[in-house]
Amino acid sequence: MKLKGSCHCGAVSFEVESKTPQPFMHCYCTICRKTQGGGGYTINIMGISETFSATGTENVSIYRAPMRQHDPTAELAGNMRHFCKTCGSHLWAWCPKYPAYIYPVASAIDTPLPVPAERNHIMLDSKEPWVIVPPDASKHEHQFKQYPDEGIEEWHKKRKLEA
Repeated sequence: MKLKGSCHCGAVSFEVESKTPQPFMHCYCTICRKTQGGGGYTINIMGISETFSATGTENVSIYRAPMRQHDPTAELAGNMRHFCKTCGSHLWAWCPKYPAYIYPVASAIDTPLPVPAERNHIMLDSKEPWVIVPPDASKHEHQFKQYPDEGIEEWHKKRKLEA
């Protein structure tokens, strides 16, 4: 599925092919929460790096977060988070450890995305108390204190949802 995305002000736009377009995984880690804002989480989608193209890249800044919040001496996270310099929109992340993939932020995608039949809420040990997570009592909402064993690609394959 071809995904097209952009920042709020229009200075940056991008497109990428994705076999895993379901926005099912909500991450509540401090890095995602603080760099994305909104409901206290980020939703990333996985795209294929070799199909990625962007315009307005002169308006993109990159942030690598320290693994311990407010500790500038901490090891930096592998993910390189890309933002629009003008409006601050979080657009995508890329990690040199996994160069075949790029992770656009669902809120930056302009293409209509499929509605996932279920969602994973991950890194709940980092969730703020004001954030309300749907109960884990149904087969549609799943909660994880840290990362689940099943990643984005495995989740889509298991449910036969690859695009």
